Amino acid sequence: MSSSIEIARHTLLSCGLILAIGTVAAFVAQRIRIPDVAIFLITGIAIGPHALGLVHIAADSALNQVILLFGASYILFDGGATLRLAVLKQVWITILVIATIGVVITAVITGIAAQFVFGIPLIVALLLAATLASTDPATLVPIFRQIRIRDRVAQTVMSESAFNDAMGAIITFSILAVAQGGTFSLSASLLGLIEHSLLGIVAGVVLGYLAALLIAHEKWAFLAEYAPVVTMVAVIGAYFAAEGMHASGFMAVFVFGVVLGNKEAFGFTMEPGEAQKLDEFVLTTAFILRLFIFILLGAQVDFALMQQYWLGGVAVTLVLMFVARPATVFLCALPDRRARWSLAEMLFMCWTRETGVIPAALAGLLLGMKAPGAEMIASVTFVAILMTILIQASTTRWLAAKLGLLERG
Repeated sequence: MSSSIEIARHTLLSCGLILAIGTVAAFVAQRIRIPDVAIFLITGIAIGPHALGLVHIAADSALNQVILLFGASYILFDGGATLRLAVLKQVWITILVIATIGVVITAVITGIAAQFVFGIPLIVALLLAATLASTDPATLVPIFRQIRIRDRVAQTVMSESAFNDAMGAIITFSILAVAQGGTFSLSASLLGLIEHSLLGIVAGVVLGYLAALLIAHEKWAFLAEYAPVVTMVAVIGAYFAAEGMHASGFMAVFVFGVVLGNKEAFGFTMEPGEAQKLDEFVLTTAFILRLFIFILLGAQVDFALMQQYWLGGVAVTLVLMFVARPATVFLCALPDRRARWSLAEMLFMCWTRETGVIPAALAGLLLGMKAPGAEMIASVTFVAILMTILIQASTTRWLAAKLGLLERG
């Protein structure tokens, strides 16, 4: 049998196992009433090469990269589609400040802690902190799909996680340039952020409007019955259109979701049957991609690499969770008098800052580029992913109930 057929058989078997085991894991998560991403992560660790050895898909394989790229994009689109413009109008100032200045605050506090814990140069500590600074939409969107939190809180946290990815990536690579002997330019970094964001937003708006036109316009909706396929093509198109303009692909797919999810505000209305079919397709597709992303993420945790840095990683992650995040939320949300955040809402936002796919992707890129301290950064990033998802994601429902933020029904 040729090697290509053997690889195909192995890949198909691995995917079948992930689907079967992941479905059981999702059922368990539903029964014990915690977000499924936490159970998927544990499941991935259990079936990965360092435990049972049932699944082994390399982190740098084409299959893994396709799943991560398309999965994160589609989950972001799904998150954007659940947001409502009326709610965003109330809280846009908080979202803008926390997704930009907030990322810097988080990175500075975490970086100082990392320098103290590991005794490393400040520039390497800041590189680690910048990698960890952005929150993860691929984790947060599914959590708020499963747990009905007060609308404006859920939509603020989801929007922040979508918008702060570009900021996190720009800060990471700006610091990397300095660490490798280059120079840092504040004006160039700010210009880059604005350019990345605006072009991403433009790409998302254009493709979102075009998709709404083709599936929901009174006269031009000749692709209405193919709406699920149109959304998949448009997600891929929005990502690559933005990337082609050197903008944020993730921001583009998120904005595309916002436009399509609010199509009624632009005068587009789908037939009820077609709308239900589209909703069911998006839910199912997002679930399958979420299952694959987090099981593979768990399976790729390198315990040998983590062993050397796990204690310091725990210390840095605790500072991230209990010092950097609360400071960021209170400094960025409290001044927004228009939103009038309550103490309960701000405490909930302090706790909801899971680290996941995007920081893992940044850490992987730093490893591939042989950046200073890359192995330490990758190790601490995985410690942060495990701790924030297993501790914070699994207690989201409990905390929301305690703070009185759960929606009824």
